[in-house]
Amino acid sequence: MKLTIITIFPEFFPGPFGDGMIRVAREKGKLDVNVVNLRDYTHDVHKTVDDAPFGGGPGMVMKIEPLHAALEASGNSIKGQRPANSKVLLTSPQGRRFDQATAIEWAALEHVTIVCGRYKGVDERVAEHLIDEEFSVGDFVLSGGEPAALCVVDALARLQPDVLGRFDSAESDSFHSGLLDCAYYTRPEVYGEWRVPEVLLSGHHANVAKARREESLRRTFERRPDLLTGAPLTDADRRFLIQLERLRAARRET
Repeated sequence: MKLTIITIFPEFFPGPFGDGMIRVAREKGKLDVNVVNLRDYTHDVHKTVDDAPFGGGPGMVMKIEPLHAALEASGNSIKGQRPANSKVLLTSPQGRRFDQATAIEWAALEHVTIVCGRYKGVDERVAEHLIDEEFSVGDFVLSGGEPAALCVVDALARLQPDVLGRFDSAESDSFHSGLLDCAYYTRPEVYGEWRVPEVLLSGHHANVAKARREESLRRTFERRPDLLTGAPLTDADRRFLIQLERLRAARRET
């Protein structure tokens, strides 16, 4: 997978790109990351990438000219004229929420380009004509799109084939299956008065799997019930959730 980051702060990325799953993906040849300095595509002595907004008001707006030039240099034509396996993204508080389903979708592409927004925003003609999609990592304010881009790169890197030691570790991650993950324990079995649940020590794989599934459902039910609407649930899952709802109702009555 090829990944291009367009930014005015290229020095933000080398450190994180040299660690963790991003490093592994790069070393295994599964991820080719190119960080583009937007200021290299300006044509004035001050390397200007922003200007005051038409109509007045506070803040500055990123200019379309250097962004267009940087996208063309990275092999991206205007929207609607690039290959189907390529996508240009813009970090934006007005974009759709980035989640695991989106990560799985984008991880299957051959080339993803992320434009890191800054300042008050980006000239709207960029969104209208040059990028495919805007995205946000959450309902909070960042100084720029670089941290958001880094989150996406990490999420895509760990989904590339053979990057994780065992892919089932990705499949069991929170959100990958639509649910929060279950709790995990390791040695020692007893720490002070705190013991590991007996079922995990039983060696009975079916019982362990059932206990973990129910714990995953319970955590999702209690902490992120909104996820249950779109999660793939079995009949056994639904019966267990009904039990949880009945227990909750009984506690309310007492």
